[in-house]
Amino acid sequence: MTDADYTATEAMVVAAARELDDGDSVLVGVGVPNLACNLAKRTHAPDLQMVYESGTIDSNPSKLPLSIGDPVLASGALRVVPMFDGFTTYLQAGRIDVGFLGGAQIDRHGNINSTVIGEYDDPVVRLPGSGGACDIASNAHRTIIITPHEERRLPAEVDFVTSPGYVGGREGRAELGLRGGPSAIITDKAVLRFDDDGVAYVETLHPDVSADEVRAATGWEVEISDESARTAPPTPDEVATIRDELDPQGVYTGTD
Repeated sequence: MTDADYTATEAMVVAAARELDDGDSVLVGVGVPNLACNLAKRTHAPDLQMVYESGTIDSNPSKLPLSIGDPVLASGALRVVPMFDGFTTYLQAGRIDVGFLGGAQIDRHGNINSTVIGEYDDPVVRLPGSGGACDIASNAHRTIIITPHEERRLPAEVDFVTSPGYVGGREGRAELGLRGGPSAIITDKAVLRFDDDGVAYVETLHPDVSADEVRAATGWEVEISDESARTAPPTPDEVATIRDELDPQGVYTGTD
């Protein structure tokens, strides 16, 4: 493929999808995480077990669901349970391998803010809040975060911790009794992992993205482990699956 054969958003979606292993159980978020999970199931992870907050277990949608309440999730699911059971019997009981999340802000410790921008009592913007995100971040065995790579979205510290990452470092998370933790932040510029202290660093840069671009778009002095390390680009089949099957109108990728 040439560089013009995929967009930055498609590169982000593909990189996120590749984080999922065949047979994983994944609690799927809305928006771009939803697209990434459905791409994984249609490519390298056909036995991916997708669980949605609405209570559909092992969903197998015939098309990309527009929300967690889309009826297409129920028609091909193994089970449909009350939302309460989805969170207690599956998530809080430790039966979910991966939680897929996004947010307005993600900081260097993988904490997610979807509550307010600015001071809580007098915010610049009030956001929708946690939904099930805090439970997912606290109970999944690993969390994958996906976000556009912008300084305002990747501050050194979030304005409000809606969903915990490595709060106070890895030891701080363990002291809180939380399961798992974030394993990666996938952006449209890079793939970030977490070091022994629970601080995010850049593992790979996406094709044609420079280290300086990433540093300028990150709210902390982010470490880049190897400036020559590159994320494998999307394959023609992956791009075709996104454009022809999953998002033909470009709702999430903007490619229409």
